[in-house]
Amino acid sequence: MTHKLHIVGGGMAGSEAAWQAANMGVQVVLHEMRPQVKTFAHRTGNFGEMVCSNSFRSDDHEQNAVGLLHWEMMQAGSLIMTTAHQHRLPAGGALAVDRDPFARSVTDALTSHDNIQISFEEIDTLPDEGNWIFATGPLTSENLGKAIQAETGADRLAFFDAIAPIVYAESIDMNVAWLQSRYDKGETEEEQKAYINCPMNKAQYEAFIDALLAADKTEFHEGETATYFDGCLPIEVMAERGRETLRHGPMKPVGLTNPHNPEEKAYAVVQLRRDNSLGTLYNIVGFQTKMKYGAQTAVFKMIPGLQDASFARLGGIHRNTFLNSPTLLDAQMRLRSKPNIRFAGQVTGVEGYVESAAMGLLAGRMAAAEILGKPLETVPQDTAHGALVHHITGGAEAKTFQPMNVNFGLFRPLENSGIKGGRRGRKDRYKAYTDRAKADWTAWLEGQA
Repeated sequence: MTHKLHIVGGGMAGSEAAWQAANMGVQVVLHEMRPQVKTFAHRTGNFGEMVCSNSFRSDDHEQNAVGLLHWEMMQAGSLIMTTAHQHRLPAGGALAVDRDPFARSVTDALTSHDNIQISFEEIDTLPDEGNWIFATGPLTSENLGKAIQAETGADRLAFFDAIAPIVYAESIDMNVAWLQSRYDKGETEEEQKAYINCPMNKAQYEAFIDALLAADKTEFHEGETATYFDGCLPIEVMAERGRETLRHGPMKPVGLTNPHNPEEKAYAVVQLRRDNSLGTLYNIVGFQTKMKYGAQTAVFKMIPGLQDASFARLGGIHRNTFLNSPTLLDAQMRLRSKPNIRFAGQVTGVEGYVESAAMGLLAGRMAAAEILGKPLETVPQDTAHGALVHHITGGAEAKTFQPMNVNFGLFRPLENSGIKGGRRGRKDRYKAYTDRAKADWTAWLEGQA
């Protein structure tokens, strides 16, 4: 083997890309700037470190688009998905993991692979030669960002990701809070009690919103503008959109019954999800924030059950950089102006751990196949992977391009299915989407055998 594949970035996308390419027989050099060059959000130098949530979201592969993406990745031998299942935590119908052992396992798998060489260094240019995948994620370094900007001739698009706080379980008042997943979802009692719920009456909710709106917030640097991705809005930004927004979002009280007071319906509920296998840490679900640390402590202790809370980590905010991929990347995820370079992961304008890893999976396979002289057939558009890559490489409107989670709205309509439209036909329609995707994905993989 004379041709190597260089991959820049050891997050979800870079790790998955390296694994896929190496398993196809290509020699991979994985470049990672951590721990020599630190970022705001990372704590370690491990590959696949989860810096925001510890959840890969829904694992339902028949009724949920992200669950379908899980399924497709597992069929393709995904390192990220396989490792996630090995370190799974109870989370109702979601796939949540014990984040530190997860990252260590990903790191061990990559460093022990015969076809993968690790290079701890910062890459700050776009090379003219060689085969490269840039999977630098939302925290692309400033120097590399400038190089990308110079090459593309366009301003970087940026929004701000906010990190949710983590609470020590022992500091939560379980005389007020209780364990329950919404609608008791899950096959085991552990799954059905995967969340801690903190109830609020109307007066408590109104006081909380007032404090949230009045709290000191992190200031942006001069010249920076913030465009938030709707799937990861800071709670104070949601509150600014309307006093009831949180109550219909992460604080919705539906599907829950307070065993301490079963006759009284909560006006709003704050949920916390287990963050490690020991059950000693819980993250506050959907509570990404840009409040200053002192304000966070004061405001979050207004939540019933968290009045004596101790925080293992407070929330934070960081810049997220992504390309206008519909104008810059071709269908093989190559940079049009430098076809020796592919981009993968969140920097391409997908949002979420799963979507980032999935784009890494595709980029790794595409690059390896090209090096081996066996270019891949186009990814079927009716699969979850195909719908997502089609969206970012041409399906989206370039003028209004924003980061996107996988969802059934990206899938082509079913033809002559006879399935009802609207909400009434949704269950049958989603099942038909996933059946079609599974058949197409399986055939695509078999074509590479």
